Amino acid sequence: MSAAVPEAPAAPRKPGHAPSPWPRAGIVALIAAVVVTVIVLAFAWPSKTQEARDLPVSVAGPQEAVQGFEDAIDQAQPGAFAFTAAADRADAERQIQAQETVGGIVFGEGQEPPEVLSASAAGNVPSQAMNRIAQQVQGQIRAGLQEQADGLQQQAQESGAQPSPEQAQQLLGLQRAAAVTEVAVTDVVPLSEDDPTGAGFAAASFPLVLGGIIGGVLINTLVHGLWRRLGAAVLYALLAGLSLDLILNSWFGFVQGGFLVDWMVFTLSVLGTSSFILGCTALIGPPGIGVGAVVTMFLGNPLSGAQVPWQFYPHPWGWIGQHLVPGAAQRLLRTESFFPDASGAEQWWTLIAWSALGLVLTVVGYLVHHHGRTSDAAEDAPTAGGGVLDPEGDQDRPAPRHRTPGVPVS
Repeated sequence: MSAAVPEAPAAPRKPGHAPSPWPRAGIVALIAAVVVTVIVLAFAWPSKTQEARDLPVSVAGPQEAVQGFEDAIDQAQPGAFAFTAAADRADAERQIQAQETVGGIVFGEGQEPPEVLSASAAGNVPSQAMNRIAQQVQGQIRAGLQEQADGLQQQAQESGAQPSPEQAQQLLGLQRAAAVTEVAVTDVVPLSEDDPTGAGFAAASFPLVLGGIIGGVLINTLVHGLWRRLGAAVLYALLAGLSLDLILNSWFGFVQGGFLVDWMVFTLSVLGTSSFILGCTALIGPPGIGVGAVVTMFLGNPLSGAQVPWQFYPHPWGWIGQHLVPGAAQRLLRTESFFPDASGAEQWWTLIAWSALGLVLTVVGYLVHHHGRTSDAAEDAPTAGGGVLDPEGDQDRPAPRHRTPGVPVS
């Protein structure tokens, strides 16, 4: 009977870690500085480069009045507005409710002051722009009336004769109109009474992005196995979407769409982000988390149009932002909440496409890294770390321990 082979004494472990080489410390510091720079640029660059441009506005009324208004606005703010002709007030309101324009101005016949139509639900910036248009038109009308009054008064002074009662009354009427004429502003698509400034709705876009990132990171870290990850991603999106819907719709009232519709919007938004992070990680490993965060948070969130209209961003960044998950989700929530006559098909398909892309990338990444591992022997082959690859996931499990006759297993 053979004697047991004594085990060699384990080498004593040194406390702590050895100091890192100076070049490595410098590289880590440089990478951290680059990351901070990218984050600052991602959030500050849109504010620096945005400018009022191509904001769609409906215009209705007599051709002469419409043309004079458009010329005056283009001269004061070149390229800031893109005017769309409307047959009448009803047509202008229809265009606003269909999200073809963000506001409108309707000129009446004769000396009747125009009416400005706004939609506070379209966002603070478009609403403020329509208010400025109303003030500008009001100033032009008052200046014109005052000019007519000054002309009558000058004619009377040059003639040297006392003005007739009719002329005096006309002069008094023009002066009074120049002082009190106002351009009415009508909000045809108002915000929720629970969120009159729209701050809550605008702030709701960030939890969608952050929630998707958190879910993707947690599932990637804690859940192993392809089908388990996919199932966890879908279940998480449904539960997170339900939670967001209960808070932002039922409780706070920031969004006003149907409960089930908003639930699906929230679900697809969360799934689009979390599954994309899972897919990127499945393909390229841990750096995939960074790629997913850059695309969704540092690129998608600033360009989403939640704070300013997407038309204000340099081309084609505004258009790109509307086809990323945050932009599509924010636009779709606004449509379902306040503009039921508008089509949200493009946003629905955008969110569905991102969700499908993330799930497909997750499957492809699994297949790429597990190619050829179809037999049990291949699945039980030791990995570089001493473990074997779990056939249903990417976690390592301890390698099977083989006993040599006569040698005790430690």
